[in-house]
Amino acid sequence: MIDSIAQSWAVLSGAASDERAITAMEAVHEHLILHDDRLITLLTPPFDTAPINPGYIKGYVPGVRENGGQFSHAAIWVVMAFAALKDLQRTWDLLPFLSPIHHSRTPEDVRKYRVEPYVIASDIYAAPPHTGQGGWTWYTGSAGWMYTLILESLLGVRLSGDLIRFEPCIPVMWRSYQIDYRYRSTIYHIVVQNSGTGSGVRSVVVDGIDQADKNIHLVDDRGDHQVVVELGV
Repeated sequence: MIDSIAQSWAVLSGAASDERAITAMEAVHEHLILHDDRLITLLTPPFDTAPINPGYIKGYVPGVRENGGQFSHAAIWVVMAFAALKDLQRTWDLLPFLSPIHHSRTPEDVRKYRVEPYVIASDIYAAPPHTGQGGWTWYTGSAGWMYTLILESLLGVRLSGDLIRFEPCIPVMWRSYQIDYRYRSTIYHIVVQNSGTGSGVRSVVVDGIDQADKNIHLVDDRGDHQVVVELGV
């Protein structure tokens, strides 16, 4: 039995050593990713006839919802864990697996997915004849985690009190991106520039002043501030 939640949170919690964190996510990639179906399943094998009773999830047929399907919360945590390991290839390869738009790209996909293409579904079935079908849409908890994944794990905006630091995990070919961040009554216009030599933060300049600690120190002065973040090694 392998469950993606234990694997992902071993990484996200910081509890696992570097070696074990990599091993945990290699196991996820090997056993829980269904590339042809574009799914990140929760666990395998599903609970079925075994005497083990994990609770209510055994009430679902194998491959449906938490009993071995793609469960959105956990699938998002998998991508967050790969981002935490700075595994750019797998992070960005798996990101489309979370998107309802990417599960509705063609008429055939639409017939398979069968739910709205513009909101997060709680789960996607991973067992024939319903493989790829979404269930229980408008799932706001997973939508919130998706926002966190994109803003924090990928774009790298990490807020702590009145401080923003940057830990991006972006494709090498991205040259820049912009974030307009509202802090109370103040707007910070942040431009992140990527040299393509690495995702480390080389410098942070706020209103023309270099920040020695490479962070933004937020001040609510009701103004507009210009920030330039340079990435590279």
